[in-house]
Amino acid sequence: MYDKEKSADNNADQTTDVGFLDFFAGLPKKSPETGTLRLFHRSAGGDSFYAAYGPDALFVAQHVFHTKSVVKYLGAGARRLESVTLKVSVAQMLLREALTSKQLRVEIYEPESGQGKKCVKFKLDKQASPGNLQAVEDLLFVNSDILSAPVVMAIQLANVPLAAAGVKSNNKAIGIAFADTSVRELGVADFVDNDLFSNTESLIIQLSVKEAIVPTGTSLGTTDRDIDLNKLKAVLDRCGVVITERKPSEFKSRNIADDLPRLLQSDSTLSTADPSKTISQLSLPVAPMALAALIQYLSLLADDSSLGSYKLRTHDLSQYMKLDASALRALNLTENSGNMASATRNTTLLGLLNKCKTSQGTRLLGTWLKQPLVNLHEIQKRQNLVGIFAEDANNRRILQDEYLKVMPDLHRLSKRFKKGNASLEDVVRVYQVVLKLPGMVETLESLQVVSEDGTALIEETYLGSLKEHNSQLKKYADMVETTLDLDELDNHNYVIKPDYDDRLQELAEQLRNVRDGLDAEHAEVGDDLNMELDKKLHLENNQVYGYCFRLTKADAKGLSKGYIELGTNKSGVYFTTKALKSLAEDYKDLTQNYARTQNGLVKEVVSIASTYAPVLETLDSVIAHLDVILSFAHVSTNAPTPYVKPTLFEKGSGSLVLREARHPCLEVQDEINFIPNDIEMVKDKSEFQIITGPNMGGKSTYIRQVGVIALMAQIGCFVPCEEAQLPIFDSILCRVGAGDSQLKGVSTFMAEMLETATILHSATRESLIIIDELGRGTSTYDGFGLAWAISEYIATKIHAFCLFATHFHELTALDQQIPYVKNLHVVAHVTPTGSKTHDRDIALLYKVEPGVSDQSFGIHVAELANFPEDVVQLAKWKANELEDFGAEHKKDDDISQATMSHGIKIMEEMLCAWSSHVDGEDVVMGDCEGYAGGQLGDLQKYLETYHSSIEGNKWLQSIIASL
Repeated sequence: MYDKEKSADNNADQTTDVGFLDFFAGLPKKSPETGTLRLFHRSAGGDSFYAAYGPDALFVAQHVFHTKSVVKYLGAGARRLESVTLKVSVAQMLLREALTSKQLRVEIYEPESGQGKKCVKFKLDKQASPGNLQAVEDLLFVNSDILSAPVVMAIQLANVPLAAAGVKSNNKAIGIAFADTSVRELGVADFVDNDLFSNTESLIIQLSVKEAIVPTGTSLGTTDRDIDLNKLKAVLDRCGVVITERKPSEFKSRNIADDLPRLLQSDSTLSTADPSKTISQLSLPVAPMALAALIQYLSLLADDSSLGSYKLRTHDLSQYMKLDASALRALNLTENSGNMASATRNTTLLGLLNKCKTSQGTRLLGTWLKQPLVNLHEIQKRQNLVGIFAEDANNRRILQDEYLKVMPDLHRLSKRFKKGNASLEDVVRVYQVVLKLPGMVETLESLQVVSEDGTALIEETYLGSLKEHNSQLKKYADMVETTLDLDELDNHNYVIKPDYDDRLQELAEQLRNVRDGLDAEHAEVGDDLNMELDKKLHLENNQVYGYCFRLTKADAKGLSKGYIELGTNKSGVYFTTKALKSLAEDYKDLTQNYARTQNGLVKEVVSIASTYAPVLETLDSVIAHLDVILSFAHVSTNAPTPYVKPTLFEKGSGSLVLREARHPCLEVQDEINFIPNDIEMVKDKSEFQIITGPNMGGKSTYIRQVGVIALMAQIGCFVPCEEAQLPIFDSILCRVGAGDSQLKGVSTFMAEMLETATILHSATRESLIIIDELGRGTSTYDGFGLAWAISEYIATKIHAFCLFATHFHELTALDQQIPYVKNLHVVAHVTPTGSKTHDRDIALLYKVEPGVSDQSFGIHVAELANFPEDVVQLAKWKANELEDFGAEHKKDDDISQATMSHGIKIMEEMLCAWSSHVDGEDVVMGDCEGYAGGQLGDLQKYLETYHSSIEGNKWLQSIIASL
């Protein structure tokens, strides 16, 4: 690869002069650090390639080639400019990585017309961002299907006061518009949000938004609106969304009533004079302003293929479980990068459940994971479908391996048809799908369904739709079989049948005659030179000379002057004859005429195929749904211990009971023997659970697996338990782990408090709250105070199901004040003191049982981590010192003033009696080696006399103990 890159780069150096350096210096200063990658499309010697310059070249060298040796330099001295060139295939890979994983914007420059070979000026040809891939789709997905939907949204804050509507003044009216250009869909949402924009965050997670359009604020950011915008940007940044600022003037809805109907699919109800009365979304208070900005940003009206092809829907936040960015990380739903291409890993729930065979199935699975259902009936439908396929492993395997595995991304193909970019290969790919439909229908009909309800469900969800599509696409199959030469597909040739068109057939016959003439001339020259055909004498269609003969240099020594030599290289000598030259020219002319004639017919065929695009899009949805359900069934039956179908109750009713629950991602890891645990949370009895125990004992896994299982149940999947009963949760809110962002001025503790504030503002009685180690980011006393106050607020005010893992053992006293708080602990076995075993004096059992753990075993874990012995011993000594210090103060606090006064009186009496006995002499200690004699010996006798009184006084006992 480097040889190719070097060759291209040398060409770039030769065709670049001072004029390009001047042009490049005049461009706006942008670099990967500012979020933009700039590439230049160039060509040299007939080869097309891409180039990057300046900071972009260094970025490419680091992230693509992983070495700076590929960096070349244009110019010299202060004007020296870094340069890196890439083959087209490498550039396509870079673009996919930049736009999907690294969340960069991209600019692609093309040479200005008339520049010629020494191009020094370029024009901006394509721009793309993580949420808007329209301009570069053909580059990104030429050899692969779209694995993640590029959703971009626009956000508008209301400028109207809400107090008149009875809404608290600290709440905001939010208007959202979003677009998924890969499936030609627009959406809007209008809702009221709090100061922390919790609902907006949930919507971002539900839609997997990649980019957000927001209005610019003032540079000072002092107005209430600017403060709100800054808070909103912080939420977007926390969710990994690229922020694009646009002028506030673009967020005006004055023309939206005229523009929107032009984009939407034709509907008889839209033919009235006033679209605002027939398009209900236009009557929303704020969303139309965001929709206007979004349409302008995406330039949808300027793209003829977009007109009349979009659908519009209203997104209702309440129809899905709400998740925040913290829950996304805590439950390990997807990769942090958001790149679904890494869905083969078992470290995330997406990776674990993604046994899908199609791109559309993988996309839908990612959507379902972020949009768990809250409608019990819809959840049960998915569960029943999973159960049917889980029971019939044979038909499930047939559907996955023989049918879904060969399904292309029909949404992408449909879009290519609509944009006029489709080819005969795309037509054939759809034809191959049509050939598979009857087999899919037959396999689904042969499913071993034990109940009539199951049969009806399969018919309603899949069979009815597939049969209808099969019927609609029969004419498509007939068209393809009539027009395309299917015999050539084995050679990967996509051509029109010659007999489909008279002119084409005539040209094909002429080409056949010319090819026969070429073969005849080849044979005649072979006889003349006495050379064996194809072994000695080769007939080739050379890129430079056209059809000609080739001999090795040794064999060509005997060529007579009657042959016309064309050239010589290391492959041999190229030559021709007058007859061959004439035939070659005829072949070239006929081939060009054939190609032109065929291209006209191809456009007709593609045009006919494009009329089936709406059918293909609805078929794609059915295939994606089937793929995800089959994936759920496959994972559920092939887990180390098979999953079970959970029993769900309506929101606000039922308890959470999980028997032998496991974490689905951990149990499949190599060399792990997962220890399951029972979980029981009963409303108004044990809805708030505090879990204590040693570090690495399994507290975090225990509480997270509850969230993962609840989410799996609400997307319709079976769950890793022996038995599962759960209520439907309206949200899962998490505060897990510590993280900071120093560059953004957010400390670990501040991030922790922001996430916790979101929980306190968003949680309801039907929520599931998971909190792990709250309060570790500040002092022990402040941390404990916050942990207690937050726990008490959740338990008494919100009444949500809550799992709270902590090392603040004092927090377990909360169960004495609130009856439905329950204490649990992770069991650890500690070797008794005095045991001869010193290597490992703690065994973590990973079992959760009722009660409180009295210590954290942090130093024991440090020993397991092979800390130096001196460090461990010092840690033990300091820990004991602090415990003694605390115990001493606690004892002092427990001794009453009366006890101290009585102890002082006893001490005075004893000392007075002793001092009178020594008769005023100087007090000496006697022999240093023994205190039995002298005045100290007399004092010891008085101590024995007053022994019973001293023993009865708690204060005196503490004084003697300290001495």
